[in-house]
Amino acid sequence: MKTCKVAIIGQGRSGRDIHGAFLRSDKNVHFEVVYVVDRVDFRRERALEEYPGCEVLSDYTELFDKPKVDLVVNASYSDEHYPVTIDLLNHGYNVLVEKPMARNFFEASMMINTAKKNNVTLAVFQQTFLTPFFLETKKIIESGKLGEIKQVSIAYNGFARRWDWQTLQEKMGGSVYNTGPHPLGLAVDLLGYDDITVAYSKLDTVLTSGDANDFAKIILTAPGKPLADVEIHSNDAFNDFRIKLYGSKGTYKCTDGSYQMKYIVDGENDPRPVLYDTLRGEDGTPRYCSEKLVTREESGKFEGSAFDIAVESFYNMLFNTLTTGAELLVKTENIAKLVGVLETIHAQNPLPIKFLGGKHV
Repeated sequence: MKTCKVAIIGQGRSGRDIHGAFLRSDKNVHFEVVYVVDRVDFRRERALEEYPGCEVLSDYTELFDKPKVDLVVNASYSDEHYPVTIDLLNHGYNVLVEKPMARNFFEASMMINTAKKNNVTLAVFQQTFLTPFFLETKKIIESGKLGEIKQVSIAYNGFARRWDWQTLQEKMGGSVYNTGPHPLGLAVDLLGYDDITVAYSKLDTVLTSGDANDFAKIILTAPGKPLADVEIHSNDAFNDFRIKLYGSKGTYKCTDGSYQMKYIVDGENDPRPVLYDTLRGEDGTPRYCSEKLVTREESGKFEGSAFDIAVESFYNMLFNTLTTGAELLVKTENIAKLVGVLETIHAQNPLPIKFLGGKHV
């Protein structure tokens, strides 16, 4: 198979501006978009121009009467990810579903089992695992330069308001379901996916017009792993990092585009035996412990982001899986465990439902 024929469900921000942007670009050498599905008339008309030679459909079930494609990209609304994906899998399609994969671990497990039953591939589009900043972060941890990592802090914060469907609980909106799979996914990955406890979580609404959360503070723990502190706030006007590592020998901080690190090296600072008495100066007066540590510093920049090189890497990975049976680097079973964490966070923080069926209640 030299190329994979693709159908895209949805031409919103994700379906058009992320998946579509890559599939229309020169970077795409493996996939051909043959069907575009969207309920909105003008989006279908636009798709005819943007994906030359494609056929447009108003409902994904129309695909079942067409020649089968090699992959369906499910970029529908979040609350439709589960039912639409299950239907596609049962009709024998390989599916790439957008995040969040599902509402809870049961749904995620059902999706995985359905894919296995029908001998098809199910992948979840969480390309952040393949971003330059995260891959470099993992290399730094593995290098041991920071010593034992004691805490990982991840912040996907901003200072902005939303008032679209992503602010509604009934549409499976909110920052934890929408943005959360990225920072929480990275945290869960660094903690190893298993035996993870949501030690603390706080969800709230601060700037959103809807009833879903736009403020989230989560602390995760796992045996033998560092503490993971995750924030997804819409009211942070001064956030200056994406990931911060606190190691026994120093600190690493990165944004999407750059990193800096400061640490000590064994043997470069004289040992300091414990004094059981008050530390005193030459004149005998008490003084505070004070020294200038010998440290090393590193910094650098990242080429590419979650919206270009990571998307390309994800699709290349998926092509190898579809054509050679290679294992997915972003394992669907691990994403299901992440969904279990999202489920627990919401269960710990029930927020009042204020909107149903498009009306204020």
